[in-house]
Amino acid sequence: MALSKNSGGHRGMQESMYSVIALVFILVACVELCDAAAAIDVYRLIQYDMSGSAYGSRFAALNHHAASLHFPPGADLSRAVLIIPLRELNITFVREYINQKKPLGGLLFLLPDIFSFENGGNKQVHEKEQLKNLLAELEQLLIHANIPYPVYFAFENDEIDTVLADIKKNDAIGQPATATTGGYKLVIPTPEPKKVASPTITNIQGWLSGLKADGDTNQLPTIAIVASYDTFGAAPALSVGSDSNGSGVVALLEIARLFSLLYSNPKTRGRYNLLFGLTSGGPYNYNGTQKWLRSFDQRLRESIDYAICLNSIGSWDNELWIHVSKPPENAYIKQIFEGFSNVAEEMDIKVGLKHKKINISNPRVAREHEQFSRLRVTAATLSEISTAPELLQGTGGLYDSRQFVNETAITRVVKLVAESLARHIYGHQGKNVQIFADGGSLAVNPAYIQSWLDLLSQTPRVAPFLSKNDPFVMALKKELADHTDEVNMQHEVLEGVFTFYDSTSARLNIYQVFTIV
Repeated sequence: MALSKNSGGHRGMQESMYSVIALVFILVACVELCDAAAAIDVYRLIQYDMSGSAYGSRFAALNHHAASLHFPPGADLSRAVLIIPLRELNITFVREYINQKKPLGGLLFLLPDIFSFENGGNKQVHEKEQLKNLLAELEQLLIHANIPYPVYFAFENDEIDTVLADIKKNDAIGQPATATTGGYKLVIPTPEPKKVASPTITNIQGWLSGLKADGDTNQLPTIAIVASYDTFGAAPALSVGSDSNGSGVVALLEIARLFSLLYSNPKTRGRYNLLFGLTSGGPYNYNGTQKWLRSFDQRLRESIDYAICLNSIGSWDNELWIHVSKPPENAYIKQIFEGFSNVAEEMDIKVGLKHKKINISNPRVAREHEQFSRLRVTAATLSEISTAPELLQGTGGLYDSRQFVNETAITRVVKLVAESLARHIYGHQGKNVQIFADGGSLAVNPAYIQSWLDLLSQTPRVAPFLSKNDPFVMALKKELADHTDEVNMQHEVLEGVFTFYDSTSARLNIYQVFTIV
């Protein structure tokens, strides 16, 4: 009897083992078998902290199934990545998902090629503007939200379009991808982001010395021409800022080139020093400009007659604005505005004056000239934008690409600024004297402007991700050195309320998932 009982026990154990083995086989049979369908470059939504609050995408790694906007009602998207082409974007839907913190595995936005470095885009002007405005709205939503999952951008191409068409078809028949139904899986095996330690900002300064009269021991007056060169946008690896502020940088370099020709000859060298400043930290209250100005000795600061800051001057039609902190009736402001207005009128350009008093107790700096004003230096910002931007707005976002910038607009600004400065320097105010006449040896060079604009439109310039010796920073220094004397670089730690995180771009692997049951 004992033996019989023992045999029954063995049989029970064997049956249990067979059940376990059978279950294992069933599970193994349902394991996903993946074929690589595509591999594409993707760019992560910025991750940063401001005053201790978290913003942007807080994760980078992905390993979820793909879904489209055609997902069936009630679908569980907590482990799904929604692929959303910008052309099909419903901004209300995205805002609702983010604001209500609905569970989601991730987001992948597909951008048309008009926003790429390659400057594709045979789209109609009207469609371009619609997409630009939609992307600008999406960008503001994303950078001001705390998003607890990965968010990426990619550009449309045939591979991803084919995959998305397949995903839409499955979603439309109510068969979203899961571990048991197959579909597509998106995988980015990347480490979680780390804080960028002690991000640096680099200011670059060039100097053209004016001509002193014999026996003159007084310091010559100085005019400063300034442009902030760095950017901020939803995707740091794509933030090229063709207009903001690539256009201002290009204009400054061409103005430096023109005056270097004038100043190379003692007979045409003016009795003004010219100070050229390419500043960093613009999106962050012009932190670099503040540090640059505070590095000046008192004598230099007091010698500055006025500073003209160039920002967003590449996509205007016929109207520009001069922004100032001092009231319009101030004698210096009147002189600057009248000088620009006279030249503008001759060029058939409309120039308006905008006065905004600064509040010393408020650390927010909306425009670069305000940092000069805080140190009691007369300054103005020339821009196509009439209203002061909000913090982190209009600083070189995804939509600010080469397609939307017109080098002719920049060429006209260069001529306007150069002629206005020259008339001031040489005492030709109120006279219709053309120093930089078209076709002459001092003519503005459109080819130079275009080549630099093309380079800037392919170069992401978010300051925390630019090293001191970044090739682009060194290229700016070299170019300024070709046109000016005594070129200096100032390296500073970006201070303030911001903390940034790395992992700005990655390679996304898209796998087609098959299941065997």
